[in-house]
Order: sequence, then structure tokens, then C-alpha cells
Amino acid sequence: MIKTKEDLRFYLQQDRAVNKISKNKIKEILFPSPTLYFLKTLRYLEYYENTSTFKSKILRLYYKLKLRKLSFKLGFTIPINVFGPGLSLPHYGTIVVNPQARIGSNCRLHACVNIGASAGSKQAPQIGDNVYIGPGAILFGNINIASNVTIGANSTVNKDCSEEYCVLAGSPAKIVKTGMPNWLEFNKVQTVNNQTLL
Repeated sequence: MIKTKEDLRFYLQQDRAVNKISKNKIKEILFPSPTLYFLKTLRYLEYYENTSTFKSKILRLYYKLKLRKLSFKLGFTIPINVFGPGLSLPHYGTIVVNPQARIGSNCRLHACVNIGASAGSKQAPQIGDNVYIGPGAILFGNINIASNVTIGANSTVNKDCSEEYCVLAGSPAKIVKTGMPNWLEFNKVQTVNNQTLL
């Protein structure tokens, strides 16, 4: 959760790193990234929502309206204070996440992913760090997913997965491979420290 300016800076840097977006001002002006713009707005709103100053109250409304507009434009329904640092959104279009879900750092979400509650329950999935969620995957209910898990495209996950470094696939999803690297290791993504995760 973003509570200080240092937290905000770290979240923004980590989001940029896992999305492989270089800090090139000219490139950002000529070829702006809509997903990076969304992530920056999301993180600023989280910061102002979690701090209580007079300035925060004013800026909170501004960023809420801005995030709402971007959400409609990009097809994202991603609430605040759900994702840890390093949220990767490689494509825009139809991502729905329940506000009660909690997802760790370095999560990669593809299009048409739905993370929600089940049958009117308020409990939603709790997901670890470095999890890859493929296009069209559905995760729902009071479930826990371990860190370093890969969830295949069009999978339906409605049961816990406590095993790390595995691949879940199918409908309903089950473990189809074990001993697999997480998506950061597989793609040699560099972190904020500029170190490759291996």
C-alpha cells in the first residue's frame, strides 16, 4: 500500500520496469503509452487516498475522475489498493478486478482477465508475487494462489494453489507443469535495482 512519497516513487519505478518502458521523455511525448498513463494515475490516486491532508482531499477527487475516464477508454476495471508494485498490463481491453482481491508484486495481467467473488460473496482471490495471468483467465471465490505461478489462457481457477513455480491450466484449472520459472525470470525482466531476476 502506498503511504509515503518514497512508496509512490518505488511503485511508479517498478511499474515502469516490469512493463519495459524506458524513461525517455522524447519517446513518451511522441509515442505515449496509454497503460503507463493509467498506472501512473492509479498509483497517484492510491497515494492521495491513503494520506489525509487538505491537499490530498482535493487531488483525490481529481485523480478519481481521471482514473474513471481512463478506465472507460482502456476497458480496465482495476480498483485502488489491490495490486502491489510492478503491475504489468501489456495490452488494454476488458480487465475486471474485485476490490476485495489482493495481489502481490509484479503481477502480469492480460486482456479479458476477470478476478472476482463467487455467488455474491465478498471474498475474492488472494494472489502472491510474480504471478502471470494469461488472456481470458477467470479467478473467482475465496481462494489463495501462491507466488511464482503461471495461469494459462482461458483457465478457470476456483481452488487454492499452494505450489510455487507451476503452471495452472484448464477449466477447471489444475497443475499441468511444475518446476517452471516465473514470468520475470523467463523474460529476463529487470527490476528497479537494474538487476536481472534469475
